[in-house]
Amino acid sequence: MMKNTAFTEIHKELGAKMVEFAGYLMPVEYSGINNEHRNVREKLGVFDVSHMGEIEVNGAKALGFLQYVTSNDVSVLTEGKIQYSCFPNGKGGIVDDLLVYYMDKDKYLLVLNASNLEKDWNWLLSQGNKFGLKEGKELINRSDETAQLAVQGPKALDAMQKLTDENVKDMKFYTHKTIEFAGIKDVLFSTTGYTGAGGCEIYVRNEEGRKLWDAVMSAGAEFGIIPVGLGARDTLRLEMAYCLYGNDINDETSPIEAGLGWITKFTKDKDFIDRELLLKHKEEGVSKRLKAFVMKERGIPRQHYEVINKDGERIGEVTSGTMSPMMKQGIGMAYLNKGYWETGTEIMIRIRNKTLKAEVVGMPIYKSL
Repeated sequence: MMKNTAFTEIHKELGAKMVEFAGYLMPVEYSGINNEHRNVREKLGVFDVSHMGEIEVNGAKALGFLQYVTSNDVSVLTEGKIQYSCFPNGKGGIVDDLLVYYMDKDKYLLVLNASNLEKDWNWLLSQGNKFGLKEGKELINRSDETAQLAVQGPKALDAMQKLTDENVKDMKFYTHKTIEFAGIKDVLFSTTGYTGAGGCEIYVRNEEGRKLWDAVMSAGAEFGIIPVGLGARDTLRLEMAYCLYGNDINDETSPIEAGLGWITKFTKDKDFIDRELLLKHKEEGVSKRLKAFVMKERGIPRQHYEVINKDGERIGEVTSGTMSPMMKQGIGMAYLNKGYWETGTEIMIRIRNKTLKAEVVGMPIYKSL
C-alpha cells in the first residue's frame, strides 16, 4: 500500500499528476515541468519532499559512529552547520548519499534519500551494533512523523522571511536553525537545496502540514510561488550536475569515480569504512569518472545510452539525461573512460539509431555555458 505525505490531499486538490515514488504517492507535475522549472530558476517554487528520510543519531558515541560510517569529516561540524556526505558500503561503492545536520554535541540528524530509507536504516542499525547503539535510543527513525517542504528559487528566502521574526533571509548555504515559523513552534529551517537556485527546507510534524503549506503559499504569492513536482526537481538538479542515487551513484560506483572526492576526507583521526580502498583510488587514479556533457546536435540523452568516441569505440555510459528547460539543449552525465575527462572533449551519444555529437562540460552544466 502506498504511503501518503501530510500534503497528498493538497496535491490532489490542485490537480497534480500523481505517481508512485519510493513507496509514496507523489506529484510529478502540476502546470508542466518546463513551467515549474523556469519558475524556480526565476522566482520560487515549493516542493513536497516529505518522502525523504530523517534519522537521529544521539549519545556520546554519535560522533565516533558517524566518523566511521560516513566519508566526510563530521568532526568539523559546529552548531547550525550541515554537511553533504555518503555512506561507503565496504566494497568500494556507495550505500547512499546524505546530509548530516549538527544539532548539538551529542545529537545529529541524517537526511536520507526516500528510495533508500529502509536500506539505509538497516545499514545504520547493523553498523551501530559495533558501537553499542540501540534502535529507539541512540538511533531513532523520525521519517514517518516528519513533513518537509523545500522552497527553492532566488525569491524563496525573501518570501519565507515574512513568516518568522528570526533572520532567515541572510542564512548561509548549508546552515540550519530551529525557530518559530508560521506560528508553529520548533520548526527546523535549513538552507541546502537540490536545485542550485537557492532557498530552504522546512521540517515540521505531520499534523502541522496543512498549516505550513497554506502559510508558505500565502507568503510566496506576491513573489509568484507555484507548487512544483518531482519532474522539475529532476531537471533542476541535472542542470546543476547533482548526483541522483540509482542513476549517477550506486552500490557499484566509488565516490572517487563519482567526483565526490571532496566529501571523502582522509584526515589523520578518521578511520572510516573503505578508507584504504578509497585512498588507493585517489592516489592511483580510477579508470572512469562521472562527467557532465551537453549535446551539440539535437537529441535527448537518457540513462544507459552508450557513449562512443569518433572511432566508434565504446568509452562510457549515460547515467542521467534530459532536455534542459533553460538551455533548450540535451544535457546529461556519464561515466567516461580515462582520456575523455577534459572540458571541451568531443564525445558521441548513441540515441536510438543515431550517433550524435556532445561535448564534455564543467559542473554545474547550466552555469558553465
